[in-house]
Amino acid sequence: MTDTREAPATDARSNRSTGGYIWYELMTSDAEGAKAFYEAVVGWSIGEPIPEASGYRMIGRSDGGFAGGVLPISDDMREHGSRPGWLGYVHVADVDRAVREIEQAGGRTWMPPTDIAMAGRIALVTDPQAAPFYVMTPTPPEGNPDAQSDVFATDAVQRCGWNELQTSDVDAARRFYQEQFGWGSDEFMDMGEMGQYRFFDHEGTRIGALFNASNGQMPHWRYYFRVPSIAAAKRTAEEKGGTIHMGPHQVPTGDWVIIGSDPQGAEFALVGGE
Repeated sequence: MTDTREAPATDARSNRSTGGYIWYELMTSDAEGAKAFYEAVVGWSIGEPIPEASGYRMIGRSDGGFAGGVLPISDDMREHGSRPGWLGYVHVADVDRAVREIEQAGGRTWMPPTDIAMAGRIALVTDPQAAPFYVMTPTPPEGNPDAQSDVFATDAVQRCGWNELQTSDVDAARRFYQEQFGWGSDEFMDMGEMGQYRFFDHEGTRIGALFNASNGQMPHWRYYFRVPSIAAAKRTAEEKGGTIHMGPHQVPTGDWVIIGSDPQGAEFALVGGE
């Protein structure tokens, strides 16, 4: 895969310690269609395409912040295997070093370290089980070197509230992310025939979990965005051409979740009240 962005594409600025999620990105075959869908379902305001950034669009929140970005899939990206889907960006101190260490641990590089003007340096990699994600060293905005990303929050609407890895080897994946980013927890939830749901903590915050892939699904990350009402979001998603594959289902926190596909085929997940 190649990335042709030549101008600011994100506002994933953070000087916080490494290992946290600082950006989320939807790759899509129809940016206008994705805009209509997610604005209605999640309440975001997705901006106009930035011509000098390959048509990249910023995902705005109602509070004036950002939730992530939308990257249109170009013909070149499609030829290299890109498909609609959500990807997360993990903050690292040095992208080039992180890529080398990920490869040494059995991961692969899909897009080599690349500079995005005024945003930072990024690379698209996979873990050893082939789940893709970005690593990024962000460039702080001028005049605000202490800026921090707030795209992840456990309880705020229109932000990502949970990061979930479905993998083919839970033990190996758990070891990989612990070694690379310091994510660790000995806590788990027994899911019966589906095995154990093992949690990830980062700097004292529970950021997500991992569990065994099933039904032939390829290893991948799933990002749950928070909405006020799952029932309302489900109705709107279906009205706007989405398909719900799971839920509504209540989780131990008391929240409700759904998993579905948007009209372009990207998997999405939502968490919220009933």
